[in-house]
Amino acid sequence: MLTTNEYFDGNVKSIALKNGELPATVGVMDVGEYSFGTSEKETMTVVSGELVVKLPDQDEWKSFTDGASFIVEANKSFDLKVGVQTAYLCVYG
Repeated sequence: MLTTNEYFDGNVKSIALKNGELPATVGVMDVGEYSFGTSEKETMTVVSGELVVKLPDQDEWKSFTDGASFIVEANKSFDLKVGVQTAYLCVYG
């Protein structure tokens, strides 16, 4: 069964799935700035658009565009700046 999630007053929406591999979410983010916390390791891939990310324990912001990925370990938080509506895939574990 697919489940949907909505965050930041509907500006971030995702659909959760399990496909026999690791659980994942596919979602979209509207323009804005967001902070997320992790409960397990996450690999985020930008499908379309751009995420400007400040990873845990980093001082600099880094841009990720179509096809680029970044990893955030469990029990960490990270910040995002989204300048254009962006689609992403997040794989957990």
